[in-house]
Amino acid sequence: MGMQYDVKSAHADATGTMVSERVRLKGYQCVSGGTAGEIIFRDGGSGGTVLLKFNIGTGTQPIGLPIPGEGILFTTDIHVTLPTSAKATIFYG
Repeated sequence: MGMQYDVKSAHADATGTMVSERVRLKGYQCVSGGTAGEIIFRDGGSGGTVLLKFNIGTGTQPIGLPIPGEGILFTTDIHVTLPTSAKATIFYG
């Protein structure tokens, strides 16, 4: 049986840094707010390395996904770029 880690959450309703430390992204839930575009998670701020990117449509249904395995390792921080009116909640540990 694997080790259990505490899982935390963070929310963003604008582009910016969501977590300012080394963590693993375990999952996310996003809502478009009516504007299609890309949601981009970077390690190292707004100009950092893209570790996860996906498109969202104009629908207002939530989009969510648990990240398999141990999650995606962000060594510096988790920065998100959101389309206008989009929101994101992440789960990390």
